[in-house]
Amino acid sequence: MTLEAQARAALRRGDLPAAAAAAKALALASPEQPAGFFLLGMAAAEAGQIAKAVPLIEAAVERGPEAEHLAQLARLLILLRRDGEAANAARAAMTLAPGDALTLDTIGCVLARLGDHEGSLMPFAAAVKAQPGNLDYRYNLAAASGFTGRVDDARAHYETILAKDPGDARAHYALAILSRQTALANHVARLQSALAKASKPDDALRIRYALAKELEDIGNSGDAFQHLSAANAAHKRAIQYDFGQDAAIFDAVEALFTDRAHSLAAGRGNADPAPIFVVGMPRTGTTLVDRILSSHRDVGSAGELQAMPLAVKRLTGTSSRVVIDPETILASGGVNPTEIGDAYMERAGHHRPKGVARFTDKLPANFLYIGHIARALPNARIVCLRRNPMDTVWSNYKNLFASQSAYYAYSYDLMDTARYYMRFDRLMAMWERLYPDRVLQLSYEALVADQKGQTRRLLDHCHLEWDEACLSFHENRAAVATPSAAQVRRPINADAVGKWRSYADALEPARAWLEAQGIKII
Repeated sequence: MTLEAQARAALRRGDLPAAAAAAKALALASPEQPAGFFLLGMAAAEAGQIAKAVPLIEAAVERGPEAEHLAQLARLLILLRRDGEAANAARAAMTLAPGDALTLDTIGCVLARLGDHEGSLMPFAAAVKAQPGNLDYRYNLAAASGFTGRVDDARAHYETILAKDPGDARAHYALAILSRQTALANHVARLQSALAKASKPDDALRIRYALAKELEDIGNSGDAFQHLSAANAAHKRAIQYDFGQDAAIFDAVEALFTDRAHSLAAGRGNADPAPIFVVGMPRTGTTLVDRILSSHRDVGSAGELQAMPLAVKRLTGTSSRVVIDPETILASGGVNPTEIGDAYMERAGHHRPKGVARFTDKLPANFLYIGHIARALPNARIVCLRRNPMDTVWSNYKNLFASQSAYYAYSYDLMDTARYYMRFDRLMAMWERLYPDRVLQLSYEALVADQKGQTRRLLDHCHLEWDEACLSFHENRAAVATPSAAQVRRPINADAVGKWRSYADALEPARAWLEAQGIKII
């Protein structure tokens, strides 16, 4: 067996010391060849040493680029948040016409992480063609098909997965949210059977969410709420969330911008007027407004960027392993806002669409960074979606966000969600006091009731001329990678307005608590 074959075999069985030893011997024996450096880098990557792995794989690429090497380099660069370099490596790999399924799927995953879901379709489809029995590759193709509006293709792929693996919880959930179910066409019985057989907590979580979605679609609100309540309670226990974690973040933001003990560094900021930030609580119409704006001839959507949180985190240099925490927030006050603005624009530049002057950044949680945005990007426009408090609480409680994301940990408990809404509402009032006229607080209900008038108000705030195409946002063919994908491909409607009332009895504790905090419920 050759040294290369030894190293690859050791990697497959997880024997990293043996893999590294064989790869090192290969690199020493043939230093002009890429294989030894690549496999040494892969061994380091499998050991979690990403920063050590990247230069080794770069050394392999320098010795003669191969699609496999470039694809794995792109994957690691994404993990290091080096998005621009990752994009270049993934696209270079694709030009080399790779034939193996893993390399093709890896390229697709990198492009998807970069928000290029349309671009990910070709490598994902080629991976499935090369290995049609690999359900992970088919799932990735199904998801990309759904994000890009190819709903029938996505449905067919999910059904193929479930035919081979009836317990695949990811496919069950994805299929449930792909479109609205009806009394005559739904998967409730199949989901109930899958739930009875689910042995892993994460599988039960996804299947219960799928059941809740489909039961709500067909009008069975009682059973829908029972499944949500059971799923959320179990997941909250699993992640050991306490609302104090988010309360401390809100406290730190409020202290930084209002407490004289925390001085803010001076700086003029980056004057680029290109960014339009669409913020707010999740599931309040942020995707809808992003689609309206990106239907404008001068605007493209960059998706939900981590560019502002990452710029702040990097420039503070705090040691915590999370992007946002009280230490990082308080330390950010000492950073020159021009540096933050420049760092944001550099990161965002890897994602902004070509050929348009303006772009939207639709990360809902950027409402926590409005003070930073206002100072670092003085000409950027900010739009915050506001929705009926109870519809907001209900829509957050019933939607499965990225289950490991700290941004949405509050949403697995009804009262935590109400508490989070109250702090969001209080923070938005503070931003209004500190930066009047910088943020357009746009009512979802008003937009539904008066689409043209509120769209004109939105475009005026963003310094955009009127464009009739904004009224036909549902014809926008760009990809949507959020739970709102199905909704925003239909014309504007009032289906979701007042939806919480179907669950009024179950939601009463949250409603009463919010009213006691002085938050008006209509």
